[in-house]
Amino acid sequence: MTRRATAPPQEDLPLISDRFLLCLTLAAILLILVTLAISIGGRWLGQRMALGGHSESGAALAITIGEDTLHIPENTIRFAEQRRSGPAERIDLYLTWPGLMGYSQEYRDSFDNAGRPDLLLFLQISQSTMSKDMSGRLEPIYSQLFDGPAESFGDGLTLHHLKNTSGYGSEVLLTADRPGQPPFAVRCLLPAAEERATSGDCQRDIHVGRDLSVLYRFSSSLLKDWDHIDAAVASFVGARIDATGSNPAPKGN
Repeated sequence: MTRRATAPPQEDLPLISDRFLLCLTLAAILLILVTLAISIGGRWLGQRMALGGHSESGAALAITIGEDTLHIPENTIRFAEQRRSGPAERIDLYLTWPGLMGYSQEYRDSFDNAGRPDLLLFLQISQSTMSKDMSGRLEPIYSQLFDGPAESFGDGLTLHHLKNTSGYGSEVLLTADRPGQPPFAVRCLLPAAEERATSGDCQRDIHVGRDLSVLYRFSSSLLKDWDHIDAAVASFVGARIDATGSNPAPKGN
């Protein structure tokens, strides 16, 4: 009777291979990394959303426009893409009134409260393209566009209506004499009711530094403070111009 050959007994194989354990470990590490990324990214995104495009950094950026270099706090710069040092064609700022402060948690309501247009001033700084600012253009240009008699507006201001053919639509020009200085002039689109005032009802441009034009806008509800606003804007910009080869005082013409 032929005896059938018996196969040698096989060693017991592990229920979980080393390769499976390695894959499981790598998957766990990847899951942890993804969780951390979501957590950190979520906090970063949450902070960005809470800031709403504002910056809380008070670090000064050196921005050169034309012949002038300004040192501007980052949290006063309105648009994120302009928050960098170097040459620029223009820069847009927003400042609290009357403190002329940039964005911070302390002044958050001033920047986010759409119902209070009197809380902010808006500035646009660029290289001068005209030899005269708004005060300098009053006599040779604007006075030729006046339509009808001047009217007293209050707070030292005189209101001038402009001709329909002037291209300024329903805007009016408000002026004021200033002893020892060029006359004040500002264009405004006055709302029918004070509660309908916006943050851009009035605009005026001034020359500052060597070659800068500063166009600033403010609510018509702040017209009572016109002289303080004008001096404050000129002082704010002038104080941030690099003094080397620059004259920080407004040109006034």
